[in-house]
Amino acid sequence: MDQEVRAPGPPGPLAAPLVLAEEGPPAPYAAVEVTIDPSGEAVAGLATARDEHLLVRWSPGTSRVTLEVRRDGRTRVLRRRTMRGSPPTALAFALCENQVTALVRSGRPGEEGWRPVVTERAKVAARVDLRAEEQLAAHRYAWGGAGVRRVRAGIFGMTGLRDPRLVQHADGTPYERDGRLWLTWTAAGLGFFRQAHWTVWSVDPADPRDLRLEAQLFSRRDGRVLGDHAGQLVRDGDRWLVVTSSWGDFAPGHIHVRHTATTADLLAGVHVLDTERAALPTRHGSWDPALVRLDRTWHVAFVESPSQEPFDFHPALAQGTAATWHEGLEGVAVAGHLHHCEGPVFVTVDGRTWLLTSDGEARRYPVFDLDGRHVGDLDAPYGTNLPHPQLVPAPDGAQWLITFDGTQYFPRVMGYGGHGDVVVMRST
Repeated sequence: MDQEVRAPGPPGPLAAPLVLAEEGPPAPYAAVEVTIDPSGEAVAGLATARDEHLLVRWSPGTSRVTLEVRRDGRTRVLRRRTMRGSPPTALAFALCENQVTALVRSGRPGEEGWRPVVTERAKVAARVDLRAEEQLAAHRYAWGGAGVRRVRAGIFGMTGLRDPRLVQHADGTPYERDGRLWLTWTAAGLGFFRQAHWTVWSVDPADPRDLRLEAQLFSRRDGRVLGDHAGQLVRDGDRWLVVTSSWGDFAPGHIHVRHTATTADLLAGVHVLDTERAALPTRHGSWDPALVRLDRTWHVAFVESPSQEPFDFHPALAQGTAATWHEGLEGVAVAGHLHHCEGPVFVTVDGRTWLLTSDGEARRYPVFDLDGRHVGDLDAPYGTNLPHPQLVPAPDGAQWLITFDGTQYFPRVMGYGGHGDVVVMRST
């Protein structure tokens, strides 16, 4: 997922041209890390062959970290921060959608990890839209400065994980490969909904702490590459059914479920998928789709949201008997009495399939049958945020509950949205 490149040595002054890698990111979710000599200037980011760039910069003379953009022959500093205490030993540029963040790492006790120091979206987006494929394709990973010692570049990872969904066959049985099960996760980015993207992980069913990042998935629509997420992969014969939510360009009143099908191996590598809107039986906003086919009937669960200002949302259930899951769907049930309930997942326990959800107001996991009747609640601890109740079978017959919590990543700088520590529970 990343590439290691070494800066040419000895590095020259920044007045010399930036060093450009041979390639750039396939989606506007990118990171460039440079290990630095704090006494020398260093920059990292994205640049074009036409003398345009988007960079973060360490300036030892002023002890400042700045975020800058160059367009039309003019360089503008959009954000700056003066660093106190020990200078950084590493600098990182992170792009999540159109939001750019500068991060630093130092050797001081308690500060060994990356911490964000400045971030900006609106001023960046006003000058360049890196969601546009044509714009993005012109940019390559870039770095420079006398202080640069080592460079690593690739797709941005995550600040947290949310919305786990078990990768399943169409009948709901877990998809297995090489003795491992598979999950999709929303990879929280440096920002809110639009700064996250979708990832695929493998997991050891005997020990879910053994999670491995395997693939990253992005959406293409209207000439833009977006980080749509919160969906599911379903194996149907020799192809993947892909359902996801349009969080990549979220705006109130426009959130909806999208889909596609492909024979590509989505469990490995990086993919940019062309998707289209799914015809769900609702006139409201929708997200968190889940699918299962039992006795030739497709059962489709999703979140229905009459309002996103303020947020009001509840689970809905539909059915259809067409060969294609999204054709001819009819509504079965809507839990409209719930107002903060999402994360619907189909789980099969002891031969029977249920719909599990997460109710943030009552802090419980309501369980529904396939006719939409509330039959009880999952007896499990309810943590922070809106933990989704994804059950995963263990080899010994027990069930794992794999979910997440509301742990934030540097909220004082980044605000809300970078949350999601993985939480694992086991049935007794």
